[in-house]
Amino acid sequence: MKSSVEEAALRPSQAGHLSDRIYETLRERIAGGVYGADERLPGEYDLAAQFDVSRPIVREALERLRGEGLIYSRRGAGSFARPSRPAAPVQQLGFAPVETIADIQRCYEFRLTIEPEAAAYAARRRNDEAMARIEAALAMLDDATRQQRHREDADFAFHLAVAKAANNHYHLSALQALREHIAVGMKLHGLTLMGPTPGLQRVFAEHTGIFEAIRDKDPEAASARMRSHLQGSLDRLFEGRLLDLAL
Repeated sequence: MKSSVEEAALRPSQAGHLSDRIYETLRERIAGGVYGADERLPGEYDLAAQFDVSRPIVREALERLRGEGLIYSRRGAGSFARPSRPAAPVQQLGFAPVETIADIQRCYEFRLTIEPEAAAYAARRRNDEAMARIEAALAMLDDATRQQRHREDADFAFHLAVAKAANNHYHLSALQALREHIAVGMKLHGLTLMGPTPGLQRVFAEHTGIFEAIRDKDPEAASARMRSHLQGSLDRLFEGRLLDLAL
């Protein structure tokens, strides 16, 4: 029988709803021709004012549109609607909803198989723009940590930015498809970080270590630190007592 905390965590996450709303609105505008092919979208400042949100939230929505190939960016010029391509049958990656605590464990296990490698590739392939995205997400985590808050949206933005820096759309697509599943685990994990122990600071230090390894182009360290961070999150969440998932 689930505890009240577990039941609350398994409801759809509220984190990221603002960026989701902006993403959906801009996607509809692009699909509807409000922004034509190669037409420049409003800048981050303008979008933030339009939706009454912060720039990092706008940036996350734009990153999702960019990851799906709906917009592209020009350095110093902004974001532009990408010309539509001929329709083709596309099978989108998707996963069944999280229903049990065992599913959260499975999600972490799957992430442990892909995210450390994504971090290693990010260290090999990142450019200045990719590092700026990772650093922006890290800054959001830093701000939340200073306020003794755990922000699932900032946490996911960091991991998404690392996957983007790997320059492999399979890594990115898998993480985007897992967004809601990861949010459930992150919410539960965030609850374990509250209290007298410096949990938030420790987790921020883990993210910082991953950032530094990618910045320093050290793929071995980036992979090891990502693996240690995910394994640590799993251990903290389950208090070292994983479920027996044997058939």
